[in-house]
Amino acid sequence: MIGQTPPRPRATHRLPDGLSTDGGVRVVTGEPGCGRTAFLEYAAGSFRAGPVWHVRADPGRGAPPLSGLHTLLRAAGRTVRVAGDGTAGETLFDVLCAAAGASPLLVCVDDVHLWDAASRAALGHAAARVRATGIRAGLLLTVPGHRPVDRELAALPVLRLDPLAPGDAARVVDDVTGGAVAPGVREELVTAAEGNPALLLALVRRLSPAQLAGRRALPRPLADGEVLTGVVGECLTGLPPDHTGLLLTTAAAMRATGEPDADADLVRRAAGADAARPLPEVLVLAEGRLRFRSALLGRAVYAGAPPERRRAAHHALAACLAGTGADDVLALLHRSRTVTGPAPALAAELAAAAACAPQPDLRRRALTRSAELTADEAERAHRYTAAAEQALFAGHSPEALRLLDAARNGRAPASARGGAELLRGAVLLADGPVDDARESFLLAAGLLAGAGHEAAGTAILGAADAAWAAGDPDSCLHVLTPTRALSSEAPAAGPLPELLRDHRDGMRAVLLGRFDRAAGPLRRVVERGLSGDEPEPLLRSASAALMLGDLTAARRAGARALATARTLGRAALEPRALEYLAYGELRAGRHQLARTHAEEGLRTASRTGQRNTAAHHHAVLALAASIEGEQEIVAEHVAAALRTARRHGLAQAATLAQWAAARADLGAGRPREAADRLGPLVRPGARRGHFAVWMLAVPCFVEATVLAGRPEHAAAAVEEFALWAACGADPQAPAQLLRCRALLAAPDAADTLYLRALDRHEETAGDFERARTELLYGKWLRRRRRLREARNRLGEALMGFERCGAHLWAQQAAAESRAGGAAPGLPGAGELSRLTPQQLRIARRVAEGATNREVALSLSVSTRTVDYHLRNIFATLGVRSRVELVRLVGQAEKTGAQP
Repeated sequence: MIGQTPPRPRATHRLPDGLSTDGGVRVVTGEPGCGRTAFLEYAAGSFRAGPVWHVRADPGRGAPPLSGLHTLLRAAGRTVRVAGDGTAGETLFDVLCAAAGASPLLVCVDDVHLWDAASRAALGHAAARVRATGIRAGLLLTVPGHRPVDRELAALPVLRLDPLAPGDAARVVDDVTGGAVAPGVREELVTAAEGNPALLLALVRRLSPAQLAGRRALPRPLADGEVLTGVVGECLTGLPPDHTGLLLTTAAAMRATGEPDADADLVRRAAGADAARPLPEVLVLAEGRLRFRSALLGRAVYAGAPPERRRAAHHALAACLAGTGADDVLALLHRSRTVTGPAPALAAELAAAAACAPQPDLRRRALTRSAELTADEAERAHRYTAAAEQALFAGHSPEALRLLDAARNGRAPASARGGAELLRGAVLLADGPVDDARESFLLAAGLLAGAGHEAAGTAILGAADAAWAAGDPDSCLHVLTPTRALSSEAPAAGPLPELLRDHRDGMRAVLLGRFDRAAGPLRRVVERGLSGDEPEPLLRSASAALMLGDLTAARRAGARALATARTLGRAALEPRALEYLAYGELRAGRHQLARTHAEEGLRTASRTGQRNTAAHHHAVLALAASIEGEQEIVAEHVAAALRTARRHGLAQAATLAQWAAARADLGAGRPREAADRLGPLVRPGARRGHFAVWMLAVPCFVEATVLAGRPEHAAAAVEEFALWAACGADPQAPAQLLRCRALLAAPDAADTLYLRALDRHEETAGDFERARTELLYGKWLRRRRRLREARNRLGEALMGFERCGAHLWAQQAAAESRAGGAAPGLPGAGELSRLTPQQLRIARRVAEGATNREVALSLSVSTRTVDYHLRNIFATLGVRSRVELVRLVGQAEKTGAQP
C-alpha cells in the first residue's frame, strides 16, 4: 500500500517547451529524500516527443576512467569510440546532435556526482554546448543538494526540487494510506515531514493502522533519530571526528533558537574548531552565519546523536553564552537541554527571561521548555498557555493548538483552564469551525468569570464575534445579553471594563436594529481605541467604526492597528488589521486600495495559517475584481472563499463571495443570472445571506431583477433596504435607495428620483456607484428618446467607470452611448460601420454567445425587436449565420474596429 517517493509531475510538464528554448538542460538537485530519482523516472516515462536515454544511479563507482560516459552511450545503444584526451565532451555533443536530428531527445542521468571526473567533464561540456546551440535535446542530470555542485556542472542551470506544499503532502498521505488516516494524524505527519517526500513516507510506514486512524497514541518524537538517519542514508558517513563535532554543535545551536542558521563564531568556540580549517561540505558560511545545505540533514545530525553528546554540545554553547547579557535566554535554553526531568528553578529562570526575549518565536521556545521542566500542574498549564499565545503572535496557529493541548489538565485551576480555552477560541476563530470557536469562548467565559472580569468580557465578545461570523444573530444576541449566566458552575459576569462594555452594548443594539442606541457606545469604542497604540483596542475601534459607517475612522484605526502589530511583532494580528482596512476601503468605494490591502492580507493570512481570515480576503478580492470586470479572477476568489466558508461555517464570507459573483454577472450583461444568484441572499428564508451583509447586495439585486424583466421580485427588498439606509451605517445607501426606487418607479416619478440619487452621490466618495446611477439613468433616458440628455449621462458614466477601472461597466456605458447615436462608427470600421448603433450592440452580444432572449433582456427591448435587427444585420453584412457573424466581429475587434 505504501510505495516509493511520489513523483513530481508538475515540473516535467514544461519539458517539451524547454527543448525549443534553452535546450531543457537542468541540474536537478534537492535535499536527501526530495525525490530526485522519482522525478527522473517520471520524466523519462512521460516523455513522448522522442527517444529517451536513461542512466540510473551509480554507473561509474569503482570503474576505470570514462566509465560513466561509456555507460551513457551503451544506454543509448551507441558504440562510439571515446578518447580520454579532452575531446570526449565534443564527441558526446556530436552524438547528441545526431540523435536529436529526427525528433527531440531526452537524456536522464541520475547521481552524476558518482561519475568519475573525466566523465562529468565530458557531460558538462556537452550540456553547455546543447544550451548554446539550441539543438532539440534535453538533459536532466541529478546531484544531491546537501553538497556543492561539482565544478564540471557548476555553470549549468539548476532545478531545485522544493518541499511538497502542505496540501500536496496531505494528498500523498491519503494516497498511500487509502484515506485510512485521521485528520489530526495527517496534519502531524505533514508538519513533521516538512515537505520531504521520503520522510513523509517513512513516517507513515512507522505507524500502525490503529495509530494512523487515531485510536492509539503516536510515538514521540514522531520523526526520531532512526527515521531521520534512514532517510539521509549515507550522507553523513565517513566524516572526520572534528567535523562531526562541528556539525552537532551547529545543529544544537539551531535547535535552541529555531532559526535556519547559527552564529558561526559562537559555534566554532563551543566546538573548539579552528576558524582557518575548511568547513564540512554540508555546511555553508554566509555573513557570519552557519547553516546546513539541507535542513533535513541538520535534523538528522541532532536527532541521531547520542543523548550525552547532545547535552555536551548544549553545555558548551551555554558556557560560551554565559554572561553576555543580551543572550541570557539563549544561554538558559542551552542549559535546559543539559538536564532531564523537572527543574523548577531553571524553569522559573526561563519563564522570567522569556519576557525579555526580542522575538515571539524565541519567547515561545523559552516558555515551552519552561513548561516541560515545571512540576506544578497549574504552573505548567499557565506556561504552556503563555507559549501558545506567543506561537499565535508569531503566526503559528497549528503550534499554538498543540501547546494548548499540552496545557489541558483537569486538575489545573479554573483560571488556567479558562485562559487556555480563551486562546483556543482565538485560534479557531481565525482558522477553524467558528461554532467550535464560540463554544471555546463560552467555556472560557464561564471559567474566568470569578477570576477576572476583563478576561471573561474578552471571552464574551469573542463568542459574539464567532456567532457573527457564522451568521447566527440569535446566538450573538444571547451571548451579548448582560444578565446571562456564563455557565452552570460560575456566577454571572460582573462589571466589565468600559471599552468591553461599550463594544458589547453597541453590538447588541446593532443586532436589535436600534442604531440610535448603538451610536454612543460604539463611538466611545472608536475614540478609546484611537487614543492609544495597542493593536487589540485599535482593531475593536475599526470594527466599531465599520458598524457605525464611519469609514474614515475605520480606515484610520485599521492602518494604525497594522502599524502597531508590525512594530510589536504580532504577525497574527496583521491579517485582521488588513481585513478591516480592506472592508473600509471597499465600503468607501475605493476598491483598488481595498484590493491592495486584501492581497497583502491574503499573503499574511496564508503565511500565519489563518484560513478563515484568508477567506474574507478572498471575498474582498472577488468584490474588487467584480468591479474591474476580471471574471476569471472573480471566479477564482469566489471558489477559494466558499471552499473555506462552507467547511468552517463562515456565513459572512460566503455571502460576500456570492454577491461578488452576482455583481460580475451583472457587469457582464447577465442580469437574469445575477438575479437568480442574489434572490436567495436577499429574500427572507433559510437561505438568506449574512444578517450584516445581505443589505449591501440589495441594490445589485434590484437592478438585476428589473433588467431581467422581474421588477415585482424587488419591491419587498427595497422597503427593507429603506430601513437600512435610514440608520446611517452605510454612506452609499441613501443614494442607492433612490436609484432602486427610480428603477421601480412609474415614468413620471423616475426622472426626479434619478436626479435626487445623483445629488446624494455628491455627498459620498467613490466613482463606481455614481457611475452606475448615471448608466441606469442614461439607459432610461435613451428608451424615452431623450437622446441628448442620455448621451450626457452615459458620457459621465463612462468617465466614472474608466476612473475606477471598471472595464466591463465602461463597455456597457460606451455601447449604450453608441446605441443612442454617439460615434456610430469608427474610421476604418469596415463592414461593421454600416450598422446602426443598436445593430452594433446586438451584433456584439450575439458574437459573445448570447441568445436572442438574453440580448433582449440586456438591452431592455423585446425579443421580436432583436429578431428584426438581427435579420437586418445579416442582410447588411452579407452573412448567413451566427457563426459567420462571430467571425466578422472577432476580426473587427482584432484590427481595432470594435463595434
